[in-house]
Amino acid sequence: MPCSSWQIPQRGKPQSSDPSIAVSLEQFTLRLKPEEVPNDVATMLAEADRRCDDFFEAGLGRRYPRYLPSNPAIVHAAMVCLKETGYLRGNLFCEWGCGFGVATCMASLIGYEAYGIEIEPGLADLANQLAADHNIPVEILCTSYLPEGYEECDGVGGKDLLTPEATTSPGESIDTTASYDGLDPAEVDLFFVYPWPGQEELMMDLFSAVSTEGAILLIYLGDREIAAYRRGVGDDDE
Repeated sequence: MPCSSWQIPQRGKPQSSDPSIAVSLEQFTLRLKPEEVPNDVATMLAEADRRCDDFFEAGLGRRYPRYLPSNPAIVHAAMVCLKETGYLRGNLFCEWGCGFGVATCMASLIGYEAYGIEIEPGLADLANQLAADHNIPVEILCTSYLPEGYEECDGVGGKDLLTPEATTSPGESIDTTASYDGLDPAEVDLFFVYPWPGQEELMMDLFSAVSTEGAILLIYLGDREIAAYRRGVGDDDE
């Protein structure tokens, strides 16, 4: 499965849309190498496609809208580029909303310590089964990508993130430390997400809120477009 050469387009240097999240995100260019997806990855992808088709054709996905998958060749090339070019501070990977676990499995095969987060038990089970059948070491956490105390709401043009400060009554004591059962997001070096339309800013705000200095967000934007952002130096809370 060949992939051609891309450069990630620059979108400027965004700030969080939530004024309570005072974090800058630095976008940087990745030069993705033309390469064949390795055989073990190609085999896993072919089986994942077959299982996905069977799942929906059998009517098992009525509660899940049929989604468009990300382009696995581009996602694979971006994860390889990040690992080989020294952008990453470490090796811990987390996919938000992993679905069938395809990107999480790819990350593990590349050499990351890979976690996937999926709120739907049926999809989490399928992700675990895909990984187990191909002997791919991953951890699939059946939970929301929104840590306790975080919520989302309808905003102008899409979804907005509500932080614990915004969801707690004035004067009430709160713990703003984000955590998942089984994974500390502050330790994650690379987050990946393919957001639903209208959730792009929400996921960037979530990254700003739960990541730490030097972490990277890889976000697939559809139509063969992918972007990478790094949390700015000096943005961690004092």
